[in-house]
Amino acid sequence: MAPREIGIRTKSEIPAIELRGVSKNFRLYRDANYSLKEKVINFNKRGYDLFWALQGIDLTINKGETVSIIGPNGSGKSTLLRIMTRIMSPTEGMITTHGTIAAMLELGAGFHPDLTGRENIYLNASILGFKRRVIAGIIDEIIAFSELGPFVENQVKNYSTGMYVRLGFSVAINLNPDILLVDEVLAVGDEAYQTKCLNRIARMQQEGKTIVLVTHSAGIAESISDRVLWLEKGVQKMLGDPHEVIDSYHEAMRQHPEGSEFGTRDIVINRVELLDGEGKEAEEFETGDSLTLRMHYEAVKPVDDPVFGFGFYDPMGFMVYGTNTRLRGIDIARVDGKNCMDFRVPSLALLDGRYYVSVAAHSRDGTINYHWLDKRFYFEVHSPGREEGYFAMECDISMTPE
Repeated sequence: MAPREIGIRTKSEIPAIELRGVSKNFRLYRDANYSLKEKVINFNKRGYDLFWALQGIDLTINKGETVSIIGPNGSGKSTLLRIMTRIMSPTEGMITTHGTIAAMLELGAGFHPDLTGRENIYLNASILGFKRRVIAGIIDEIIAFSELGPFVENQVKNYSTGMYVRLGFSVAINLNPDILLVDEVLAVGDEAYQTKCLNRIARMQQEGKTIVLVTHSAGIAESISDRVLWLEKGVQKMLGDPHEVIDSYHEAMRQHPEGSEFGTRDIVINRVELLDGEGKEAEEFETGDSLTLRMHYEAVKPVDDPVFGFGFYDPMGFMVYGTNTRLRGIDIARVDGKNCMDFRVPSLALLDGRYYVSVAAHSRDGTINYHWLDKRFYFEVHSPGREEGYFAMECDISMTPE
């Protein structure tokens, strides 16, 4: 990624956003009534539990400050941002904001699928509280920044994910707000557009704008933030220097990697081992080392024609490498009972970094997931040299006279 623009930052001690004892809960109902008859019979009888998405958040963000919010899925990051935009109201506590706010939340928020990109610019800006005459004066700028070209006259229901991001971010960032709130949208843009957005954010920082960014990218959080807030299960775990907070967060993730699992469990993956060249379990490898992923599984009943596979992912969730038995031309007629599957990578051609591992067993056509463990494991790679990217490649450099 290209370096961002660098300039003098303008910050003050005047609060832009103040949260005092902010908590938010939601009702989780224990059962569902589907028919009208059930709804009438069970009226006022449905039980529910209270789920506290946020608990006791005290936070002051000053004008001109950039704060990133990190944490595992379900930690309350997006809920906190919605409360800052006043889309949601806190169950307890109070929030005060000073200045105009523009927000880029989840993909498609504030867009109508049957309207064109141009029409949605006006709609989205009006939702954010900006007058039509203000938008008319900058609409050409918004369209140019989005790089949508003639597609801006198409209905947004035909847009790709990347086009949604470009349109929404372009609206938010060109409204020249006092406060910009961004919820994990940079991760889905291509690298060139990410760089463009980060450069614009850098310019807003120089202009003294207040920025709050929810992100899974520790690198982005560390490079652009004045402070980082780490949320864990709705509670403020740590707030402070970006380097210190992110180091502590990484250490916690080493002990308890984030991840999920799902599937019918007709096949259960009981254990996954990452083995080095000597057949010993390892979490750290050198570039070029051998790595064997050993998957222990049990078919609780006979399963015909299953597929087993794995994927390596970077910290932002992008797949770096993945394969499975179908892609490798290996047919498995039937599995029954306990067994294990070895995937051996004779030379790990990855550069420095942490890589998360997903493993899966599914049907050949992919319509049935028997068991999927998503990013439940990880390993570290250490490599010599200063190459960038993910993969190690041989490269001879020489100077040839003309």
